[in-house]
Amino acid sequence: MNNPKILVTGSGGQIGTVLVNALREKYGEDQVVASDLKPSTSQGLFVQLDITDSEALDAALSDHKITVIYHLAALLSSKGEENIHLTWDINLLSYLKLLDIAKSNGIKKIFFPSTIGIYGQSTPKQNTQQHTSFEPETMYGITKYTGELWSAYYNKKYGMDIRSIRYPGVISYQSRPHGGTTDYAVDIFFEAVEKGKYECYLSKNTKLPMIYMPDMIRATLMLMEAPKDDLTIDMSYNVTGFSVTPDSLHQEIKKHIPDFEVTYKPDHRQQIAESWTESIDDYYAIKDWAWSPKFDIATMTRDMLSHITVPEES
Repeated sequence: MNNPKILVTGSGGQIGTVLVNALREKYGEDQVVASDLKPSTSQGLFVQLDITDSEALDAALSDHKITVIYHLAALLSSKGEENIHLTWDINLLSYLKLLDIAKSNGIKKIFFPSTIGIYGQSTPKQNTQQHTSFEPETMYGITKYTGELWSAYYNKKYGMDIRSIRYPGVISYQSRPHGGTTDYAVDIFFEAVEKGKYECYLSKNTKLPMIYMPDMIRATLMLMEAPKDDLTIDMSYNVTGFSVTPDSLHQEIKKHIPDFEVTYKPDHRQQIAESWTESIDDYYAIKDWAWSPKFDIATMTRDMLSHITVPEES
């Protein structure tokens, strides 16, 4: 599809804000429609959209002649536990409605992000394989794993072209995320620059897979651009950049900010993190669409710190 007309739901989130810009740079400003529950102050085509409103979604797809959907709207792991029924409605029921509305509008190509939150205590922690045990312990993980199954079902039954990545923790400087278990890996950089100290809500040796935002955007676009016949996964691809602990991030940042201090006060997110995997095998992404990250913990840290500045005093 050389000139797709794209709708991005959840465009105001950590990934959406960056992905919209990348898509507009690649396909043109007028080819990408951003949408979110909250109004947008950024430039470009935008539709204020409650993803649970099926009629509004149908109208947006029709009015803008959408041919491809990047469906990012969701409640994340920590926030999702505060209202599990709302999380079910937003993350899964709305996705099922979106699939049917897309199908009725002749839209086959959809991107649906999944997550490492689909893993659970029975999942092997090290080098987690593409095909393994899934016993998610959060409503976020439950909805995303169920969404993967529905995506595979629609691909096979209706000839859809739904593609997906199991996002690890995403580190970025463009915005500070809210509601996720891996948010500390962004907050720690801002606190290092702005305050020189940080209190972490995970224990110092909690190891989780991460990826830097430029690699995450590149992986998403690579997958969506890959020839369909090359893809062997109907559910969601394992993708990773590197694995870190709060302590390893602390030590890497200290190479640039020697006096930076971190203290640890684990909260409810510690239990969520402990149910997830520590490292990921992304063999199928490498084989099927030549995935390879460009950033490791050292190059990511240097780049993050180069983009974060101390806020001016008012």
